[in-house]
Amino acid sequence: MEHSVAARSGSRFAGATEYEFWHLFLPRDTSRGAARRLLAEHAEYGRWELARLRRYPDGTRKVTLRRRILRVRRTL
Repeated sequence: MEHSVAARSGSRFAGATEYEFWHLFLPRDTSRGAARRLLAEHAEYGRWELARLRRYPDGTRKVTLRRRILRVRRTL
């Protein structure tokens, strides 16, 4: 299974929380099970969550994942 990855978008604000976005493009021959496993691995190990899934008429999928950006504040 191959998937192409677009460049990560910069951080954006969604409410008071800052998120990092990542766009994946899955080809039409990717099965539903393979796509599910890929997204589950990103969620479990990379702490990504599904923000949007879009399926096009030609069968390709554009997946947008997001994760919170954790800013560490200095304590003095």
